Amino acid sequence: MSRVFNFSAGPAVIPDPVMAQIKADLPDWNGIGMSVMEVSHRSKEFIAVAQQAELDFRELLAIPAEYSVLFLQGGATLQFAMAPLNLSSEGQVVDYIQTGSWSKKAIAEARKYCTVNVVADSADRNFTYVPKEATWERSGDSAYLHYCANETIGGVEFPFVPRSDGVPLVCDMSSTILSRPIDVSRFGLIYAGAQKNIGPAGLTLVIVRKDLLGNVRTGTPSLLDYAVYDQSDSMSNTPPVFAWYVAGLVFEYLKNLGGLDSAAMINQRKAMKLYAAIDASEFYSNPVAVEDRSWMNVPFVLRDADLDARFLTESFAANLTNLKGHRSVGGMRASIYNAMPEAGVDALIEFMHGFEKTHG
Repeated sequence: MSRVFNFSAGPAVIPDPVMAQIKADLPDWNGIGMSVMEVSHRSKEFIAVAQQAELDFRELLAIPAEYSVLFLQGGATLQFAMAPLNLSSEGQVVDYIQTGSWSKKAIAEARKYCTVNVVADSADRNFTYVPKEATWERSGDSAYLHYCANETIGGVEFPFVPRSDGVPLVCDMSSTILSRPIDVSRFGLIYAGAQKNIGPAGLTLVIVRKDLLGNVRTGTPSLLDYAVYDQSDSMSNTPPVFAWYVAGLVFEYLKNLGGLDSAAMINQRKAMKLYAAIDASEFYSNPVAVEDRSWMNVPFVLRDADLDARFLTESFAANLTNLKGHRSVGGMRASIYNAMPEAGVDALIEFMHGFEKTHG
């Protein structure tokens, strides 16, 4: 079977040139007679891969020298606990913004360790917008401010970076990392699961300002301490070598694409044409406030929900896969990360037009 257009929210599509390189490397990587999955993480061959991946990641995001880059495991979900354990003391107040399922889960986890102040909450409109910053009710003594830049499930994205107001800004960037340039210096901690814009599941990238290291709570397990990873070059235990290797290939691919300025231009164009197709139709609709729509995850519903199953069956037959919306939201969702080619978005729009003409 030929490659389909995969709109999965994660694990997600990987660039075709990267897939081709993986295929070539898999049985005999760099002529050493082994797969990269079989080499020691402490071998000179893999250490070279790890070092180059970090260098390329730093270059893509222009990460300042006063930040550490960590290659971790456990997904972004583990960061829901690691952030408060490393950046706050017991009982201390932390500020969180709740804009969807993932920030809601982060809040629930943080409450095990801290007093959580929910600064703003968009549950009143079913998590379809980002509350205006002027309405936020921030505490005056928080350890940090946490938000999720892009809610993968609801397709809500912050169109701005919040003010830090003198405390570390902590951000879950799992769905938006590497989709556009960012000013890392505005953040204390950034974390992102790899399985959307970076590579296979199993790897989590963390960018943390070095002055925030070394303050972990007493009794915290060693492998939940950012400083432990920083001191060991992320090799305190055996890291996910294959996922790290693929991430390095993706970083190289993005550099060859022209960096994150080029990625941003392509991503914005893909998203805008898909939203334009939805907005021009009375058959499809998107529930998210226009100014807060995600570039990466585009949910949409059909006018007649009874047609959902038919839409999914026929789109699958047209080689458009993983368009079913999350069970908590329903409808459809097209995840159009960096590796989704523009041709895939064009094919989806063409299918949507045809489906509407037949069933509308």
